[in-house]
Amino acid sequence: MAAIRFDGVSKVYGDGTRAVKELDLAIVEGEFMVFVGPSGCGKTTALRMVAGLEAISAGRVMIGERVVNHVSPKDRDIAMVFQNYALYPHMTVAQNLAFGLKLRNISRSEIERRVRDAAAVLDLEDHLERKPKALSGGQRQRVALGRAIVREPAAFLMDEPLSNLDAALRVQTRAEILKIQKRLATTTIYVTHDQVEAMTMGDRIAVMREGVLQQSGTPEHLYTRPANTFVATFIGSPAMNLVPAPVLGLGPDSLIAGFRPEHIRVEPAPDGAVGFEARVEVVEYLGDEQLAHLRLGELALVAKLPVQERVEPGMAAAFAVAREAVLFFAAETGVAAEPP
Repeated sequence: MAAIRFDGVSKVYGDGTRAVKELDLAIVEGEFMVFVGPSGCGKTTALRMVAGLEAISAGRVMIGERVVNHVSPKDRDIAMVFQNYALYPHMTVAQNLAFGLKLRNISRSEIERRVRDAAAVLDLEDHLERKPKALSGGQRQRVALGRAIVREPAAFLMDEPLSNLDAALRVQTRAEILKIQKRLATTTIYVTHDQVEAMTMGDRIAVMREGVLQQSGTPEHLYTRPANTFVATFIGSPAMNLVPAPVLGLGPDSLIAGFRPEHIRVEPAPDGAVGFEARVEVVEYLGDEQLAHLRLGELALVAKLPVQERVEPGMAAAFAVAREAVLFFAAETGVAAEPP
């Protein structure tokens, strides 16, 4: 395994489009780093520059102690897992796993060992003689992952590997990927647009927007201390509520107050808490909890409440948020600000 480092890395295409802008980020050995952001934010371009599939316009990418800007993809000691699996349909699982190793002139006994070990890790031992069309979507994804594992690379690069799976299988497969990565302790960069995937999988998360790194840190840090309103609303589901501070009597027009849906309670504000009255518009029942969509003047808010809290569409009620749960952002820039 190896550390990966972006030092002032930029990517500018021939038409002038700047896909990545001066990216500085260090990924330590064995870390599971997730790049997340909306479509077109530069996350996949950053991954492809590490892989050598995109030329670097400025800055440098390092894998271990080596600058790899001009190193060919096959010599970078990395393995990629794509969303489309890219399996050979005419080959068996064992042949798919072994194919890349044969091209590298590895001995037959070593190939057999690596294939056998990968199949055991991925629970594919009973499927080695099957062809991809006889496998489920989750099994095909495991074969694609196995092809990366047998390489025994310095790093795994994964580009939206679960996007073709249904919801239940995504949950199962992401748990398997995490388990395998922790067992192998291989440095991993994982790209996704799904913030839930990012929160549940990453040791750290790098949030990108329009080619610019907005914030990196642990899931907990990004959730509790977002650097700006973009991170605040992108990380967390439902998104953080953002309200002009004066609406809640919390400060001047230059500030925005933010608080998570789960921090709202249906009650008059006790001493030291922030209170407001709002009308319930829609209630979504989720089993052990419910989402109440609220209207506060012209503002739409969301509260995540226990089902024991009795709320119904059309009712007006008093709501409260603990003062320490409220974060502040500069209204003009969206950057995190000190409490007034």
